[in-house]
Amino acid sequence: MWGGRPRAFSRVWGLWLTGVLGRRPLSYNAASIAGNNSSQCWNCGSPGGPTTGNTFFCPQCRALQPPDLTRDHFSLMDCNRSFRVDTAKLQRRYQQLQRLVHPDFFSQRSQAEKDFSEKHSTLVNDAYKTLLSPLSRGLYLVS
Repeated sequence: MWGGRPRAFSRVWGLWLTGVLGRRPLSYNAASIAGNNSSQCWNCGSPGGPTTGNTFFCPQCRALQPPDLTRDHFSLMDCNRSFRVDTAKLQRRYQQLQRLVHPDFFSQRSQAEKDFSEKHSTLVNDAYKTLLSPLSRGLYLVS
């Protein structure tokens, strides 16, 4: 299945172990939905929490942080801001982000984390759909 691609396998397996099961932080600015750009975790209040290092999760308590609604689709999906987009890379990033923030993974968490997960997932879906289609991508670029 992974014939001749041991590095690819280790990257995928490493992401699975740390990204899904351990909820390893991935790059994403998690400023508060209410516009509060403080760098404190909403859950544990640790200073320098969610916005330090641009992570989805607090480095102290691993709680999912509120999404930054002002984040650009290109930066969220880790793409250059141009009309040309590597759709294979876009799809991989989409799947990677959904493994981290999909609401199904937060069914046993607090209501706040469930809500944040839904919002993160919606943002990721919107960014993916917008950047996948050349027409919507072009319209997004000129807006």
